[in-house]
Amino acid sequence: MSLPSAQYRPDVDGLRAIAVMLVLNFHAFPPAMPGGFVGVDVFFVISGFLITGIIARELEQQRFGLLTFYVRRVRRIFPALVVVLCAVLLLGWLWMLPAAFAQLGSDVFASAAFLANIALLLQSGYFDVESAKKPLLHLWSLGIEEQFYLFWPPILMLAARMRLSVVTVAASLGVASFALNVALIGSNPVATFYLPFTRAFELLAGAVLACRWDSVSQSVTASNWRAWLGAAMVAAAAMLLDSHSAFPGWWALLPVVGTALLLSAPSSWLCRKLLANPAFVWIGLISYPLYLWHWPLLVFLAQIKFAPLTLIERELILLLTVPLAWATYYFVERPIRFGKPSTRKIAGLCAAMVLVGVAGGAVVWGRGFDFRLPAEIRSLAGVPAQLPAWRYHQCLLDLSRETSFAENCAERSRRPLVLVWGDSTAAALLPGLRKAQETRSFGIAQFTASSCIPAVGADIAGNPNCRTVNDKVLAIARDLKPEIVLLHGTWQEHMDEVGKTVALLKQTGARVVVLGGVPFWRRGLPNEVLRYYMLRHTLVPMHFKGDIAPDGFEAVLREKLVPLGAEFISAREVLCDAEGCLTRTGEGAASISTSDQIHLTEGGSTFLVEAIIERLLGNKP
Repeated sequence: MSLPSAQYRPDVDGLRAIAVMLVLNFHAFPPAMPGGFVGVDVFFVISGFLITGIIARELEQQRFGLLTFYVRRVRRIFPALVVVLCAVLLLGWLWMLPAAFAQLGSDVFASAAFLANIALLLQSGYFDVESAKKPLLHLWSLGIEEQFYLFWPPILMLAARMRLSVVTVAASLGVASFALNVALIGSNPVATFYLPFTRAFELLAGAVLACRWDSVSQSVTASNWRAWLGAAMVAAAAMLLDSHSAFPGWWALLPVVGTALLLSAPSSWLCRKLLANPAFVWIGLISYPLYLWHWPLLVFLAQIKFAPLTLIERELILLLTVPLAWATYYFVERPIRFGKPSTRKIAGLCAAMVLVGVAGGAVVWGRGFDFRLPAEIRSLAGVPAQLPAWRYHQCLLDLSRETSFAENCAERSRRPLVLVWGDSTAAALLPGLRKAQETRSFGIAQFTASSCIPAVGADIAGNPNCRTVNDKVLAIARDLKPEIVLLHGTWQEHMDEVGKTVALLKQTGARVVVLGGVPFWRRGLPNEVLRYYMLRHTLVPMHFKGDIAPDGFEAVLREKLVPLGAEFISAREVLCDAEGCLTRTGEGAASISTSDQIHLTEGGSTFLVEAIIERLLGNKP
């Protein structure tokens, strides 16, 4: 087995620079770099190539030690990470609502334990805090990498002891990982994205390259062809893919193979002249702290502003990230990583990481330390989504995990039967409908799915199971023959397919009632409450003109659906007036109408349903 030379390759740092710039631009300017997230895949291949080469070389020389390896990992990973996690906790204390701060504490704990990917997988339901508000979202990749290196060195040691071919072991495991990734990407895309077993093939691709280095031609002509082809594949992935792509899946071959081709061609012009350019090398050297700092800064500055960042603001944040990363590299990372090793230094790093994890756990235990805010503000802004009342995972499906409804989603014996069909905003109507049942006689059938509007035949971007579930609900409606079907959702597109749904339901003899969209608070209503308090030191009024997205779809809904026989009810006419939209349903501290950007609380749901129930049941014109 011939391994790559241990000599420093500046083009590898240049490739790291490309990888980190892809990720930074994807996070700051997603429309301009929709597939920039593949920069993480580039990092994975580089890591597998370099570290497997080091391990295999030391095994060949019979000087590899597992403890020494993990000490090197601690010196490489811990210093900058401890600094960033401490900074994130401090910023969360200053600028986060209690529930969000408690979630951050959980993420800090998971990140300190290198389990961020597993934590994000467990949190990845539709109702979890959206990714734009997760300061440590990007650390999922660090979790995968460190989990991989928990198992890979012992596997290599075992292969060496049994005199097995390292190439065969790496290739076999890589093929199995890739096959598992392809098999699961359709049915469970979230788990496929976050689990180390379905991402290991990316690191193993670099490992195979390192172990088969002797079979790679280093002629300038061959190297140039490989380098340009590799660069084209990475560029294609960055420009053609987006957040709705089924990734990793087959698409991962573009950045993975492309990176391997670039790594295999150190004598190419592209590697020697472009990637080895001092500017790229310098960015590559600070790429790790650059990666660690950029996303928390983007998240927290948007949090402090209480509004989306402008293009110029995002550019300025990325510029700020560079000197911060440089300072972290030169004053924190480099002295510890390259300084004289000592047991005290390693013990200190490990103790620091444990203390950071304990601090994160304390924030969770303290429920986000809500004493930081006045009682009425923390109560009003801390009302969670009413998931049990919405029958989440039973009659409100998370389509990344399930596609079948529970048996008890329809009250078959009660008539008239109101079948509620729509996305999570439709499920949020259930508390109000249950309250209305106390004084009116009707049954409820609930068939709702997250991010899936009732549009038969429509393929919803990023939600491949939606079409299948809508077909199921239509079949259920034909079987149940409800007197009334209530359609509700976040109406934005697929109006033709919604019209098709109405037409098919009318054929069953049901009255079809379409409820227009509820107000969409772009900052989230709890953040509007916090912002109003911080600016005016008083409670937000009951109706308020906050940052609410305009609704241009009510006219389209009326125009398309009423001629097909649907009845249209405007939720906005109930919830909004000349002074703004409803923020709370009473004077009590827990009377907030919306728990996030768009999901009604129990009070908000009751308020809306009570206003429309007679019309819904057909008792009032």
